Amino acid sequence: MEKITISVIKADIGGYVGHSSMHPNIMSKAIQILDKHKEKGTLVDFHVTHCGDDLELIMSHRLGCDAQEIHKLSWDTFVECTNLAKEMKLYGAGQDLLSDAFSGNVKGMGPGVAEMEIEERKSEPVIIFAADKTSPGAWNMPLYKMFADPFNTIGLVIDPSMHQGFTLEILDIFGNKTVKMNSPEDIYDILCLIGASEHYIVNRVYKKTGEIAAVTSSQKLNLLAGRYVGKDDPVMIVRSQSGFPAVGEVLEPFSMPHMVSGWMRGSHWGPFMPVSVEDANPTRFDGPPRVIALGFQITNGAFIGPRDMFADLSYDLARKQANEIANYIRRHGPFEPHRLPLSDMEYTTLPHVLKKLKDKFK
Repeated sequence: MEKITISVIKADIGGYVGHSSMHPNIMSKAIQILDKHKEKGTLVDFHVTHCGDDLELIMSHRLGCDAQEIHKLSWDTFVECTNLAKEMKLYGAGQDLLSDAFSGNVKGMGPGVAEMEIEERKSEPVIIFAADKTSPGAWNMPLYKMFADPFNTIGLVIDPSMHQGFTLEILDIFGNKTVKMNSPEDIYDILCLIGASEHYIVNRVYKKTGEIAAVTSSQKLNLLAGRYVGKDDPVMIVRSQSGFPAVGEVLEPFSMPHMVSGWMRGSHWGPFMPVSVEDANPTRFDGPPRVIALGFQITNGAFIGPRDMFADLSYDLARKQANEIANYIRRHGPFEPHRLPLSDMEYTTLPHVLKKLKDKFK
């Protein structure tokens, strides 16, 4: 069977109101543009969604990962949506577009990208995750639980097709180098790295046979721009069932709202709240950080769905806990550990304040 590529490309092209949500006209514009490319045959299928103020383009095609044509149409879509956002005076219009001209690939230009090329199985359930008010390291703990923790994923214990474990590709975002480590063999070394989620990011997960299982967007905007330009708000694609974690095992890590960085001005830690798309409009202190999960059956490249996976009563307790954690951590105000440590504030607006004080030290 001919291979299919799933590309999830996102950008913050203007918030409604402030950084809280996405204006319906922006979504309509993106749908209108991608629909033309589907008619032309460039895309097999697409779905447009948002998480907070980020526009997510979920696309299927047969051009492979890093295809210039797909990245160009995504860039053009973001530019057109940005122009509309500027007309409407939406907040931070185009803040994720770090250049005026497309250079062949949107990686390194601001937008976040997660792509995988697969050979469709007899049944191909895929979960697309999108987050707001956080950084790419937010996926580290969930991915570890999905693919390496038998207390989360019982398939690692009782399913012969998963019993051998998985390979995690980990990116050092400051050194721009990757290392592949095997679970369960290298479990302690894996945790040594990915526990530092602002430095090491799980980039991809593979079966031991080499088949792709999950991929994340690992672009950090502040490092790309060398200054504070907004949050990274990552996306992720995870395959499930038949040799991969079951849908319920993929979603289970989010039943505990773990702490992630990126809340308010990209400068605070906060609980990761699993929500429906309808509730992915963070307003309290611009948060707390949100995550959505859309489930699709991939059928000859077409998206059957989405199912809004977190629009489920069983995540009510996680949302309640997230609000309680938000109350507690917010009472710290500008003190660590609510505010990020100084080493992680280098690309925020804080250095401009510290510069003023430099000469006052004696």
